[in-house]
Amino acid sequence: MSKAGSNSGLGLFRATGIYVGAILGSGVLVLPAIAAQVAGPASLLAWALLLVFCTPVAFSFAEMSSQQPDAGGIATFVTRAFGRRSSVVAGYLFYFAIPFGAPATAVIGGDYIAHALGGGRETALIAAGLILAAGFVSNAVGIRVSSRLQLGLMVLLVALLALAVGVAAPYSKTENFVPFAPHGYLAVGGAASLLFFCFAGWEAVTHLAGEFRNPGRDLKRATWLTLVVVGVIYIGLVAACVAVLGPGLAGSSVPVAELLAKGLGPAAAPVTAVAAAVLTFGPLNTFVAGASKLGARLASDGVLPRALARGVGPGEVPSASLAALGVMAAISFALAAAGLLSMEFQIGAASACFTAVTAFGLAAGVVLLRRGTAAWYGVIVATVVMLVVLVFSGWALLVPAGLGVAALFAGRLFLKSPVPQLSHGRSVVNS
Repeated sequence: MSKAGSNSGLGLFRATGIYVGAILGSGVLVLPAIAAQVAGPASLLAWALLLVFCTPVAFSFAEMSSQQPDAGGIATFVTRAFGRRSSVVAGYLFYFAIPFGAPATAVIGGDYIAHALGGGRETALIAAGLILAAGFVSNAVGIRVSSRLQLGLMVLLVALLALAVGVAAPYSKTENFVPFAPHGYLAVGGAASLLFFCFAGWEAVTHLAGEFRNPGRDLKRATWLTLVVVGVIYIGLVAACVAVLGPGLAGSSVPVAELLAKGLGPAAAPVTAVAAAVLTFGPLNTFVAGASKLGARLASDGVLPRALARGVGPGEVPSASLAALGVMAAISFALAAAGLLSMEFQIGAASACFTAVTAFGLAAGVVLLRRGTAAWYGVIVATVVMLVVLVFSGWALLVPAGLGVAALFAGRLFLKSPVPQLSHGRSVVNS
């Protein structure tokens, strides 16, 4: 484990760049339109409610990560709370969600770039492939190097999205909010289950806590900064989409591009392309970083092939785990490019897995956090909300259910023997 005072770890602003990159992803490029199809202008309530309920989620993960910074992340929390086999389920859900979520993220960005540049499907697939590859290549050089790049990109991204809202504001119409809930208020729940794709990411950073220079101090500070940045951007951008695009929002495939075009005209194309590339790269970089570290930790604990265990220590590159994820993501991307997997399936599967992982981590928080505190009550409420959101996932629940069965099988097969101690630190599983 790296020492708190080490100058080689991530400081507050680079840590915040990682956080913002994990949360503020390419889903915001398309999900305002998809959520509007489900709930109309009332989809704004789903965005706002998820933001409110993500606050205790974020701080409970920050608190547990600061107590024991470890590459295992949520798997570590679940081990401490519920034991070894449960941690394998949590680990599998996160690790194997990446091959679904990463290609979907890249394809969303590729479609936006192709639209901005006037290209077709071939352009979109090439752009998506380059973005997907960039997410893995950046992690091959190490998170401490790629975090510098990500901080700069996040500053650029915030500026671009603020520009989108600002230039479109004069075209807002209050009548576009009427009727507010054309499909009833229960539809807000369905919208929330889809939108969790835009709020997943707190769990990804837990796997990188050991890379922070001062986890006890900077995890909570970075959490506050991230909540403010993400909240302002999401609510501002979605409200602008509803107010400016009106009924046309639900049928739009590129709502943010249309928003920019309203205010910038032809100049919107390059701005849209840059925003899409940055929005796509940010979550890819963070989720791949977290998942590759987790894969190395799971391998070191014997529930993934031992060859994947290299690079589990702080500051090390988990090259084998990263390569395995890259192969799986490439296969998933190829299937999507061939039309054998839809983006809706990939997003639904990834969202269901991340929702289940988050619920798992929060349930661990109920056990681990000090009873009677505000954080403890908050994590109870957040756990219930995440379980409700998970129920709304529908068919997509089959994916985390299947991964859970595979994890339980792996646990029964491999966890009968003692877990070896690692030379560079404690194993995740210490029971």
